[in-house]
Amino acid sequence: MDEFLFGSDEPSADLLPVEELADCAATALGRDGKAILSYGLGAGYSPLRELIANWFGVHPYNVVLTNGRLQGLSLLAEELVRGRSAAVESPGDPRMLGALLGAGGSLIYISGDRDGMITTEIEQQLIQYVRPALICLNAGFGSPTGATLSLARRRHLLELMGNFNRLGVEQLHLLEDDSFALTRFEGERLPALFDLSSGTTLYSSSFSPSIAPGLRVGWLILPDDLAARVSERASSTYISPALLGQATVHEFIGRGALEPHLTRVRETLRARRDAMLAALAEHLPEASWSRPEGGYFVWVQLPEALDGRAVVERAEGVTAVAGTELGVTSVFLRLSYAAVPADEIPEGIARLARAAHELLDEKAA
Repeated sequence: MDEFLFGSDEPSADLLPVEELADCAATALGRDGKAILSYGLGAGYSPLRELIANWFGVHPYNVVLTNGRLQGLSLLAEELVRGRSAAVESPGDPRMLGALLGAGGSLIYISGDRDGMITTEIEQQLIQYVRPALICLNAGFGSPTGATLSLARRRHLLELMGNFNRLGVEQLHLLEDDSFALTRFEGERLPALFDLSSGTTLYSSSFSPSIAPGLRVGWLILPDDLAARVSERASSTYISPALLGQATVHEFIGRGALEPHLTRVRETLRARRDAMLAALAEHLPEASWSRPEGGYFVWVQLPEALDGRAVVERAEGVTAVAGTELGVTSVFLRLSYAAVPADEIPEGIARLARAAHELLDEKAA
């Protein structure tokens, strides 16, 4: 039976530049093998730190490389959130929420919509003297909704941060997860919160969505003191991150392979997004859904009478993530188009739609 992996959070194998990365790894080993096969700095492979620092106009010391963005978030949460609270978007990335809870923090849920986190809700929390240690959000295209924080809300959030921190109470940090930024295939790029704040916010990203998730290369951009503390925590946790993967990414970018690869990834993701939206319009017009401009995910709201879990269970060969797995009602589904070829997506959506219509008919009978 054919499988339609709309529940996946990784790209299909044909989007991975396997041969190029194999050659990059061989080149990195030939040039720097003794170093990258040994223990290194907790903050990661210095040449890649320097490259990323040049992208963002910071000192390499402020760049901390981690084994994927989730591990970076966990290390940062251990430093900032333990015993305190973090404000997060709802619905939100379950792995992000798990990392914050795993660090001993509590969560303050802030609603989101098609323009991202609703910053007026954060303002109301601050007015009520709620004192989170961290506001943590996906800047664009993140799981599960694929929404992008609007420019107006970015400016409002930074204004709130500035006003709060001028009061002289415990500092409020803002962490922007921008892991899907390089996958934008439509619309204009918005300035990162990090750029709008002149580098006073915390920044997180990863090469998992843009190059390959198995390389496990994420990064943080942090102020001096926090970078030192997170690097020290990384060293005590795993001595040093996986330097071979980081050196491979450095070679991949350095030889000019990133931009051609991103062009192919963006074109493929856009075609798959378009195929999914067209199939939803054709087969399940009773539902409503988002229109992401990048990333992997479409957020679908089913007719009120439906339970997304039951729909997925009945749709043979189809996986998807129901809202109940993401902290919201089961009327929602997260569908990923990243792992399914564009010409196969319509059949997968048709199966979901048939299951939905069968359940609706049963309820009406």
